[in-house]
Amino acid sequence: MDAELEEKKLLALRKKIFLTGYKGGMAHLASCFSCLEMLYSLYMMDILRLDPSNPKWKDRDRFILSKGHAGLALYCVLQSAGLISEEEISSYLQENSLIGGEPCMRDCEWIEATTGSLGHGLSMGLGIAMALKMNNSPAKVYVMLGDGELEEGTVWEAILMAPSFGLSNLIAILDCNKIQKMDFVENTIGSPGWADKWESFGWHVEEVDGHDPQAFKEVVMNSQGHNKPRLIIADTVKGKGVSIMENNPNWHFKLPGRKELKVFKEELGITDSELE
Repeated sequence: MDAELEEKKLLALRKKIFLTGYKGGMAHLASCFSCLEMLYSLYMMDILRLDPSNPKWKDRDRFILSKGHAGLALYCVLQSAGLISEEEISSYLQENSLIGGEPCMRDCEWIEATTGSLGHGLSMGLGIAMALKMNNSPAKVYVMLGDGELEEGTVWEAILMAPSFGLSNLIAILDCNKIQKMDFVENTIGSPGWADKWESFGWHVEEVDGHDPQAFKEVVMNSQGHNKPRLIIADTVKGKGVSIMENNPNWHFKLPGRKELKVFKEELGITDSELE
């Protein structure tokens, strides 16, 4: 795809995420914007094996958004990929809403696991990957985590166990934006050294620019010779695309005030009528 066209599509998605969250009254915008290119690549660049006419095809690839607070980004990408309707997106956090702030299996047939309580997505993905392997299915399981989420102990139980089961069909994607809810990750747990830690547990680890959809796709698809579970560490910027949000811990769960809104409008190309 032409790079300029790709940028326009990603800008349109950022705009859609913002407008949907703004009208709904709440959203984790910065978390959504840090992982958007990767979600776009997974669903719109032919990475995930899916059948749009059959959401529960037994040999489909599974994707779990363990960092569930970025659920609005996932829903907007699903809509852009033609998997859910505009009606579902526009109902976000409205009366009789069809979708909520975090992924829920009850609300959408394309959601593989209900998430939001951090630290559980990789364990669920591990169980699904084990079942698929036992059934000789070619399907893969992709789990996206946040780096702040790696402070949860249950994540490390899954990291420890996956290699012992030979789960080469399990791919963890780390949205490494270096910020958690209220501060930088380094200020909370020191220098994490994620690659060395995961490798010591028996994972194959690769790193990539998480805001480059094509580079991300190339790393994900290059699975030749890997007989271990894989971790892809994606270097990202929290709040990517809006200058006042980028690398700013204050924007973990916040909508703009009157003055801040001007920046969002200018940088995302939003008109006054679109905010109504």
